[in-house]
Amino acid sequence: MTLVAFNSPANKGSYLSARAARGAVRCSAPRRWQGRILTGAGLALLPWLGYLAGTLPPAEAAAWVALDALEATALLAAGTRLLRGGHRHRAPAGAAAVLLLADACIDLATAAPGPELATAIAMAVAAELPLAALCAWLTAGRAQG
Repeated sequence: MTLVAFNSPANKGSYLSARAARGAVRCSAPRRWQGRILTGAGLALLPWLGYLAGTLPPAEAAAWVALDALEATALLAAGTRLLRGGHRHRAPAGAAAVLLLADACIDLATAAPGPELATAIAMAVAAELPLAALCAWLTAGRAQG
């Protein structure tokens, strides 16, 4: 009987039926946008890693590249899990929130006064802190969808 249910004509050729059988669900429009934002931010960090590795002294480059690689990994994991419609995005979103907040704080604390500090403030206000807030919100389970 079980084989008949798994091989029934209703499930053949239907991608959505196959996804539903695996437990994945369609995600809402807000969830899709949140997933796209996090995935896009994670992908945007990849070329940034190369820039850091090529322009900073080796000791500093190792630390910053490691931190930003962890951020990219957490953002990509949370974003792709949101886009798949699952509920396993909270742990990587929480990790991304903590890493982004730490990155913003360290950037601001170590920036020299002048253009470097202005850049650190701009990055914190325009990218790191809003992404950290979104990730914290997603971790708390307040997201729609």
